[in-house]
Amino acid sequence: MTTLLIKNVTLKGQEGLQQILIEDGQFKRIESNDVELSHNGDIIDAEGGMAVAPFCEPHIHLDTTQTAGEPSWNISGTLFEGIERWAERKEMLSIEDVKARAKQTLKWQIANGVQHVRTHVDVSDPTLIALKAMVEVREEMKEWVDIQIVAFPQEGILSYPNGKELLEEAVKLGADVIGAIPHFEFTREYGIESLHYVFELAQKYDRLIDVHCDEIDDEQSRFVETLAALAHKFDMGNKVTASHTTAMGSYNGAYASRLFRLLRMSGINFVANPLVNIHLQGRFDDYPKRRGVTRVKEMLNANINVCFGHDDVFDPWYPLGTANMLQVLHMGLHVCQVMGYDQINNSLDLISNNSARTLNIQDKHGIEEGKPGSLLILPAENGFDAVRRQVPVRYSVRHGKVIAETQPATTHIHLEQAEQVTFKR
Repeated sequence: MTTLLIKNVTLKGQEGLQQILIEDGQFKRIESNDVELSHNGDIIDAEGGMAVAPFCEPHIHLDTTQTAGEPSWNISGTLFEGIERWAERKEMLSIEDVKARAKQTLKWQIANGVQHVRTHVDVSDPTLIALKAMVEVREEMKEWVDIQIVAFPQEGILSYPNGKELLEEAVKLGADVIGAIPHFEFTREYGIESLHYVFELAQKYDRLIDVHCDEIDDEQSRFVETLAALAHKFDMGNKVTASHTTAMGSYNGAYASRLFRLLRMSGINFVANPLVNIHLQGRFDDYPKRRGVTRVKEMLNANINVCFGHDDVFDPWYPLGTANMLQVLHMGLHVCQVMGYDQINNSLDLISNNSARTLNIQDKHGIEEGKPGSLLILPAENGFDAVRRQVPVRYSVRHGKVIAETQPATTHIHLEQAEQVTFKR
């Protein structure tokens, strides 16, 4: 029997210091620090840090990651030049290439406390090279990270030759989630038909659904209503995700009010990608220039499940990024104006618990006795402190084993005398 005891740790909703005992990969006991626990394994002193559930990445394209500047940089920074640069890089794809780049970014994610990843993989390719590569990566990395693969029809389902057949073949090859991109189809009718097909396929193969939905500034792009209506019709809301929905930021108030009633009824999930949405949207605007992020604040107020993702890391569409979810959260809170104290203090849910619901893994995610013994230790007093100081992940524990640790940096200034600066009040 392998055991790990974590002492001197804080937990949200609990007074004082706690201790957490993990046995054989599961949370065995969570007690006050002064309770005597029988233990003969490893001990971690959290030094007053906070324990939180592992971070989740609900939306990333691992097949394109680590390709920024190859073979040339996106000089304009636009979506359209990004597509051109990717078309050049796509000619160099091989299974070995995709696997090496995906694993590099997965290592960055693991170092930053991510233990669950949903990656969208382009299946608008007769060879399905990227998908086959990611199926191998999922198996090879499963000890350290859980990966869900979305079969993502980048060029459309109805608008790409054999799009339907390629999507179904991707599912047969092992995709966990079925994607779509209705706003990119040639016509509105194609977009609607693509959504109906996705639900047909999801029910046939018992898969989740995650749609790139209304990722455009066009206020007339309203495929999310069809997505929600179908989810409601088939009672699949908890298995359905609308990613991006950036057009929602341009909807008029009357339509948005009616839409939100349907969204609540459907129970679907939402993913916003603040870093990339704020960067790519609004490119056709003069001034005032829209922010290009969906209505996160309103969703939170309406108890609609919403979370944050990266979308891209170091690729033709987004040249920055270290796969740090706290950077995503920091940007999202600013752009969505979710900056009240309680909002910030509870905001880790946007990259953890809410994301777990989106991935439909909430039954095995969270710090509760009987659940898998996976958690993070953050060197922070609470969620507000963690976000404000952008703290590193001190320890990432997965099934009772430490898979990542970071020594927090120390900073000194030299004025009249040397003094350490902790950035705490």
